[in-house]
Amino acid sequence: MNVRVSIFCLAWFAWAASAADVRIVEQIIAKVNGDIVTRGDLEVSRRELEANLRQQGLSGAQLEQAMAERVPHLLRDRIDHLLMVQKAKEAGISVESELTKQLAEMQRQAKILNPEEFQALVARETGMPYEDFRQQMREYLMTQRLMQQEIGSKIVISRAEAQKYYEEHKDEFIREDRVFLSQILFSTAGKSEQEIEALEKKARSIVERARQGERFSDLVKETSEDPQAAENQGRLPSLRISELRADIAEMVKQHDRGYVSDPIRIPGAIQILRIDEKHRAGLASFEEVENEINARLWEPRFQAAARPYLTNLRLAAFLEIRDGYVDTGAAPGKDTRWMDPAQLKPETVTREEVAAQVRRKRLLWLVPMPGTKTSDTSTSASR
Repeated sequence: MNVRVSIFCLAWFAWAASAADVRIVEQIIAKVNGDIVTRGDLEVSRRELEANLRQQGLSGAQLEQAMAERVPHLLRDRIDHLLMVQKAKEAGISVESELTKQLAEMQRQAKILNPEEFQALVARETGMPYEDFRQQMREYLMTQRLMQQEIGSKIVISRAEAQKYYEEHKDEFIREDRVFLSQILFSTAGKSEQEIEALEKKARSIVERARQGERFSDLVKETSEDPQAAENQGRLPSLRISELRADIAEMVKQHDRGYVSDPIRIPGAIQILRIDEKHRAGLASFEEVENEINARLWEPRFQAAARPYLTNLRLAAFLEIRDGYVDTGAAPGKDTRWMDPAQLKPETVTREEVAAQVRRKRLLWLVPMPGTKTSDTSTSASR
């Protein structure tokens, strides 16, 4: 995956109304404190949901089923997001330092020194002004920080509890004989033997740097010509040792975790390998899987606590929803009936007015709200 695809994968920041004819009138379907949700917002979300599901390989009956499961929750997800952003602002959450670091890292991965060129790349790949993209990143980080502070930080998994889970689920931790490797890659395609020898010399100097203590992931970012290196830090999928080339398999058997190989010639490239982890066949030890167990125990508790938290945000909010639309995360007993528009906000708004608001639209199925699992296509909220 190259950096163009990487930035495209952040397209949950996309905003569809920016280039619209401002004379077109949008119907407001929900009012969330000082923010609104329009019918156009949900239609864009629906189209983007379908496109994303197709990208995941769904089609036919599977696609129809996934759409049927997810579409009813688009309004809920939109309201969740607006409420969390509002709450994060109220709590004084600032993510400017983290935002700056993430954008700088994206620019570094893109190998673009000129900030204006990077901003132009972002605009091309996301279809939105750079400042809007930056705002979407800011809001996403704010909501993640809020949920971690309010919920995630209060969930504690004791070692005794994790050990108990391990003892009761040992059959789930039977491992095959596998190895996890990272690589630095140099292409030899179209190069002369003299050029390849120069590459090998360069590779040997990098091996020496790694063996002297430089972080392998940093060397990957700095030197690897693998087009996916920026995304996966050089990590390869886990492999059975029996699947490896004989000389590489022997190297893996002889050395322990953290070993960095000499340069290896493979078809079309020179490769440097690092042994990240080895799983020997049989039952994994508790220490090997403790982090995995903690994640298994943490996630459902986070999900279970998130929805009540979002319900409480609704209870404290000014919230109105137009007849014919349903918030599937509605707070029981809260009156969200649409009131006389003459007494409140207008029922409609021009797209110019929509575009003038802080743009908060994102593809919620890529980063679903915590506590909102609706199908197997959902991705769990990160900690």
